[in-house]
Amino acid sequence: MSRLIAKLLKNSAFAVSFPALLAGGQPLSAQILPPILDEGDREAENWLPDFSYAGFGSGIAAIPHVANELRVDDFGARPDDEIDDTKAIEAAIAAATEQEGPVRVQFGPGRYLLSDILWIEKSGIVLSGMGSGVGGTELYMPRPLNQIDDGGALDELRTYLVKNDKRERQKKANLDTLFSPWSWSGAFIWTRVPEGRHATYLESHDKPIGKLSDITAGQRGERVLTVAEASRLSVGDVLQIHWHNRAGPDGPLIRELYGETEEEIGSRHWELPDRPLVRQATQIVRIEGNRVTISDPLLHPVSAALPAYFASWEHLSNVGIQDMALTFPENPFFGHHNEAGYNGIYFTGVHNGWVRNITITNSDSGVLTDDLANVTIANIVTKGNHMAHYSVHIGNVHNVLVDGLTIRNPTIHALSFNTQATKSVYKDAVVWSRPSLDQHAGANHQNLYDNVTVHLTPDRTAKDGTPMFDLYKAGGAGYWKPGHARYNTTWNLRIIVDGGVAPGEPLTIYAGSEGPDARIIGLHGNRPLLLDHTPTPHVEWLGKPVMNAPSLYEFQRQRRLESAE
Repeated sequence: MSRLIAKLLKNSAFAVSFPALLAGGQPLSAQILPPILDEGDREAENWLPDFSYAGFGSGIAAIPHVANELRVDDFGARPDDEIDDTKAIEAAIAAATEQEGPVRVQFGPGRYLLSDILWIEKSGIVLSGMGSGVGGTELYMPRPLNQIDDGGALDELRTYLVKNDKRERQKKANLDTLFSPWSWSGAFIWTRVPEGRHATYLESHDKPIGKLSDITAGQRGERVLTVAEASRLSVGDVLQIHWHNRAGPDGPLIRELYGETEEEIGSRHWELPDRPLVRQATQIVRIEGNRVTISDPLLHPVSAALPAYFASWEHLSNVGIQDMALTFPENPFFGHHNEAGYNGIYFTGVHNGWVRNITITNSDSGVLTDDLANVTIANIVTKGNHMAHYSVHIGNVHNVLVDGLTIRNPTIHALSFNTQATKSVYKDAVVWSRPSLDQHAGANHQNLYDNVTVHLTPDRTAKDGTPMFDLYKAGGAGYWKPGHARYNTTWNLRIIVDGGVAPGEPLTIYAGSEGPDARIIGLHGNRPLLLDHTPTPHVEWLGKPVMNAPSLYEFQRQRRLESAE
C-alpha cells in the first residue's frame, strides 16, 4: 500500500466511502488497511511489534499427536463410580514419567474424582481426555487446594505474604486477612521442572544465574545479534536473554520500556537490580562465528549502554493438557485474594507446550501461568456462577497464545496480561460477563488483544453525561506502576452493548490506569464509541473494524510465511 493511500486512509470517514477502484487488476478495497501496518517497521514512529511468534513452535509448527498411550483405567481408575481416582491417576502419570519419549496419559469417558495435585514434571507427557462435552472426560475436584498438602511448593510465597504483610483489606466487608497463596498460584494439574522455582518472591531464595555469554549488539525487532563468546552456545539451545536495570529510576532500560512518559514509574523497576527486569526465552537457530540467530525478534536493543546476556533456563518441553472438563462444586466467593484454591491448571516451566479443548466450571482460576514460552492455550471455556479471580491468566511468560477463549463466568480480571508478560496474545476471545482488559502493573509490554469481543452494559457516567464502561480495569501493586510499558496493542476490539445505551447513542470506553505508547486500532461495536484513555494512545480507525485484517496475529503470521517462501 502506498504512503499516499496510507495517509488518505487515516481519515476513517474517507475510508468508509472509498470506491472499489482497481489496482493492478485487483480491487483496491482488498488492500485497505490501517496505516500502522504500512508504517510498522522497527524504525517507524508508530512501531508495531510482530506478534506472530506467539504459540507452539513460534506460531508455525503444528501441535504433535502422541501415539504412545497409557490408560488410567489400566491403573485402577473407574469413572462414574463415585470412588476417588487420585491414586490410580497418579500411578499412571508415574509410569509415564518412567518411560522414554513422549507418552499420552489417556482418560476414558465419564467422571473421575480427584482430591490431590497431579504433578507433571517430565517433558513429553500429555494428559488427555475424550473431549470436554457429552461423552467426554470430566475431572471433578470436590474440595479446594487449601485442604490439600502441596508438599511445600508454595512455602516461599506463604513466607513472602507474611513477611510483607500482604493483606486484603475491605473495611465495608469487615475483611482484613492475608492474601491466599492460591489467589494467583497453584492448581490441581500442575506442571513444573522437578522442585522447580518458576515464580520468585524472596531474594534470599534466589539462585546464581547461569550466565553463558554476553550479547554485544542487537536491534529491537531483529533476530540476528552478536555475542562476545559463542563457545558455550549451541544450535537448538533454548535459553533466556536477560536485561537488568542497574542504573536506578532513570536508567536506559527504564527509558527503553517507558519512553519519555510523564507517568510515575514504580520502585520495583530498580530496587532488585540483580534480578532481570526483562527476560526473553528464545531458541538458537544458527551460529556463524559470533553472529547468532534466534527464533524470535529481540524485545529490546542491546548495546554497551543497554547490555544483555544469554542465561540458561530450566524448563520442560512438549507437555500438553487436552480434551477434558474440569469441574468444581458450587462454592461461595470469599473475596478478592481470599480464594480457597479451586484452580484448574497451573502451567509453569514449559517451552513448546499446550493446553487445549478444556471446559472449566466454578473455578477460582481456570488456567494460571508462570515461566513459559511458546505455549498455545486454545479453545478454553470457563463458566459457572462462581466469581473467579482469573479465567486464563498470562503472567511472567513470553510468546504465549491464548486462542479462542470463551468466558461465561464472572471474573475479577477477565483477560489479564500480568507481571512481566511479553509478546503474548489473546486472540478471538469472547467475554460474556464482567469484561476487563487487565494490563496488570508489572512491566508487561508488547502484548496484544486481537479480535476480541466483549459484552457489557455501562457501569458509570462520564463527566459529559455519556454512559461509560471501565473496560481497561487494571490491577497490580503501586510499586509496579504504570499499568504497562510500551507497545501493548488492542486490535479490532468489538464492543457489544447489551443494554443501557439507546441505539445511535454513544458509549465512552474508559482506560484510566494504563501505560505509554499503547496502540488501539479498529475499536468498534454496536454503538458509537468514544475513548477516554490515559496516557494518550496511538489510535486508528476508531469506530471502524479492520475488515481486511481482522486478526493482527494471523495477518503478521501470513506475512511471515509468505516472506519465507
